[in-house]
Amino acid sequence: MLLECNGKNLELGKKTIVMGILNVTPDSFSDGGEYNTIESAEEQCGLMLSEGADIIDIGGESTRPGSKPVTEAEEIDRVIPVLKRLKNSYDVFISVDTSKAHVAKLALENGANMINDVWGLQKEPEIAKHIAEYNVPVVMMHNQENNKYEEDIIESMKIFFEKSLDIAYKAGIKKENIILDPGIGFGKDPEQNIEVMARLDEIKALGFPLLLGTSRKSMIGYILDLPSDERLEGTIATNVIGVMNGYDIIRVHDVKEHVRAMKVTDRIVRW
Repeated sequence: MLLECNGKNLELGKKTIVMGILNVTPDSFSDGGEYNTIESAEEQCGLMLSEGADIIDIGGESTRPGSKPVTEAEEIDRVIPVLKRLKNSYDVFISVDTSKAHVAKLALENGANMINDVWGLQKEPEIAKHIAEYNVPVVMMHNQENNKYEEDIIESMKIFFEKSLDIAYKAGIKKENIILDPGIGFGKDPEQNIEVMARLDEIKALGFPLLLGTSRKSMIGYILDLPSDERLEGTIATNVIGVMNGYDIIRVHDVKEHVRAMKVTDRIVRW
C-alpha cells in the first residue's frame, strides 16, 4: 500500500515503519528538555535518520499524565521553526504530533507529510479539513480524559473510532489515508493497557493500517518496576507483539535498537 504524503511516499506492508520521536518540549515524560532548541532537534533528527528511522514525529506539547496544556502560539513557536530547519537540512518524512487545527495547517503548509492526532480528530474537528485538503495520512489515536469504562474496553475504543471516522469522512479524508492507534498509556491504567496489548488483533480487525506507541510507557515500568530510561527491552517486546498482530508503524525513542529488532521480526513475520 503506497500513500502519497505531501511530496513524499510511504509504503505500508512491506516492512515495519519505524517512527522516531522528536519531542521539542521542556516536559515530556522521557526526554523533555533534551531537544527543545533548533540545533539539538536537528542533531537528534540526523542521528535517528542515520540509525534507520523512516519517519520523524515532531511533538510540541507534552501528553504525559499531569502535563499542562500549551497555547496554540506556544506550540507553533516550538514546532514550526524546527520543522522548517529539518526540511531544509534533510530529505526527511515528517509527522507532526498535534491536536490543534491551526498548528496542523501551518505544519502542512511548511512541508509536514503526516498528522498524528492523539485525540483522534475529536479535540478540534476542524483539523480534519486541513488534512483532507493536503491529502495526507492521519494517525487517529484512541484517548479519553479518564480510565473509566462502562463496557468492554475494546468495544469502547471502537465507539470512539467510529466517531473519529465520521469526522474524517465528512471532512473528505480518504479511507486509505487513515491510520489507527490504540493509544497505549492514554485514558488507561496499566492493567487496561496490558489488556489492550493482549487484544491488539481486535483493533486490527477494523481494517485500517495501525500504529503502536509503547515506547518507555508506564505499562512497561509497571511490569518491570524500572524507570523510563531502563525500559528498552520491554518496549522492544511490546513492538514485536504489535508486528506479530499486524501493526504497520511503531513509534519509538530508541531507533537503532528497534530497526535491528524489526529486521529480524519482519524477516520471520512477513516471510
